[in-house]
Amino acid sequence: MIYLILLCLVLLIIYGPSLWVRHVLHKYSKPIEGMPGTGAELAIHLVERFNLKDVKVVCGGVGENYYSPEEKVVCLSPDVFEGKSLTAVAVAAHEVGHAIQFYNDEPVTKLRQRYLGKAALVKRVGSLILMSIPVFTLVLKSPVVMFFGIAVGLITMLSSVFMYAAILPEEYDASYKKALPILAQGYLPETHMPAAREILKACALTYVAAALADVLSLWRWFRMIR
Repeated sequence: MIYLILLCLVLLIIYGPSLWVRHVLHKYSKPIEGMPGTGAELAIHLVERFNLKDVKVVCGGVGENYYSPEEKVVCLSPDVFEGKSLTAVAVAAHEVGHAIQFYNDEPVTKLRQRYLGKAALVKRVGSLILMSIPVFTLVLKSPVVMFFGIAVGLITMLSSVFMYAAILPEEYDASYKKALPILAQGYLPETHMPAAREILKACALTYVAAALADVLSLWRWFRMIR
């Protein structure tokens, strides 16, 4: 019984943040009557308002909400790009918040340059190693290979989590020092601001929540190795 409780707690810690992020974004995804514009229209307006030269707003794929400093592109998923919901407006403001950070070359942007690429590289390398483990296990027929795979998987996934966590100050800045004050300047009624704050918190935690959820993918590899 105690092992079952511990397992549930571990799963809650690992997958709970991702579930919470999805719940919050979905909770406020319904169109609001009287919303003056879509997420894309707000983003374009803010780009013009803050004179973010050469920054473009484009529609990406499902779930693709990000700002690319290399391309100077604010990418919004279709539901955000075309949506007139609190989620659409808040997510659009959050991504423009990143654009403002990079346009002003704020110190917080150095975190992404320092950790984001490394986090993605660690995950790719770890995945390649994990993919090769079943082959080596069959060839060498040694349990040591399996334990090595488990160790590599845990180190890989946890390393990416810590690296994404290191970028949190940039994410919180985009949400609470950029997007939230902007939305409070008449873009949303005061009654909607608590919900906007909750959505912006979910936006800030998206990377870390996704990295934690990836840890669960290790079970697929362990079953294959066995």
